[in-house]
Amino acid sequence: MIPKKINLSAIYSNIFIMLKLSFICILFRGICADVYNLPVEGGKTYLLRIVNAALNEELFFKIAGHKLTVVEVDATYVKPFKIETIVIAPGQTTNVLLNADQKSGKYLVAASPFMDAPVAVDNLTATATLHYTGTLATTPTFLTTSPPKNATQVANNFISSLRGLNSKKFPVNVPLTVDHSLFFTVGLGINPCPSCKAANGSRVVASINNVTFLMPTVALLQAHYFNIKGVFTTDFPANPPHVFNYSGPGPANLNTVTGTKVYKLPFNATVQVVLQDTGIIAPENHPVHLHGFNFFVAGRGVGNYNPNTDPKNFNLFDPVERNTVGVPAGGWTAIRFRADNPGKNFQTQTTNESA
Repeated sequence: MIPKKINLSAIYSNIFIMLKLSFICILFRGICADVYNLPVEGGKTYLLRIVNAALNEELFFKIAGHKLTVVEVDATYVKPFKIETIVIAPGQTTNVLLNADQKSGKYLVAASPFMDAPVAVDNLTATATLHYTGTLATTPTFLTTSPPKNATQVANNFISSLRGLNSKKFPVNVPLTVDHSLFFTVGLGINPCPSCKAANGSRVVASINNVTFLMPTVALLQAHYFNIKGVFTTDFPANPPHVFNYSGPGPANLNTVTGTKVYKLPFNATVQVVLQDTGIIAPENHPVHLHGFNFFVAGRGVGNYNPNTDPKNFNLFDPVERNTVGVPAGGWTAIRFRADNPGKNFQTQTTNESA
């Protein structure tokens, strides 16, 4: 379903596009190929359903000579806007309208990594071709240049344009008051690993508030329902156990605490979580997904979150609603939601371990 501002009858076809680093898979009529010619008819409008299926890379996506009209992210409508380049984090989805309004020809489709931190990535560009019907195979392709991998402004231009509809039919029910205010640092650490001989007996782990999740042998819901002791503890910290310059180089001790810890929320409580990237090992953008919930992205910024001044700039009128958000490298993101889905709901960051 598309908001009334979009002419639903004008959409000729919808196409699913899966992005990975160095790979574009376009599912069209049951066909998927690593180099694909996507046929379009001039004058038609197409709904492209784009998902980032990479593990840890945020990706730029663009089509030569065409602007994309963004209408939906993570299965939630947004105020439609036109843009040349979108950015999409692992696990996120973005639906855009493509108007085949250019002259007949072939146009390059490109996906490339976005990484504005000193972290090595395979700086490859995945390509496909938008092919207007009637175009000869020997016709030269209209090319496009992907943004530099550290094009922060290009990414910010897209992210800052995302707004919820906030209409009578599609209201934005962001909590205006907060019952539980949580501050989570997300990042990496180094823990002992006797079997990791190639890494000198250690390994890199992910953590939230310096806690690295330990997968239990008994399901958390099962332990909760049957009151099985010793499976998890309820002492997950609401704030970082150690205060430091989060966006700086980090503390000398890079070890994390391992455990199966949960934070308990009363039913229907309103929650704010500030997700703060850290410079431990290196600052890095972190895709974070909250299982079982959508949330509203109230604000984001660079550097360390300031609880006294940053909330004054929150968007509580029409924030975008998502289920996965990218925490910027060396920065923070604030989300709000209502805890109205009972159960053990994981918050995970897309790295080598979840916390």
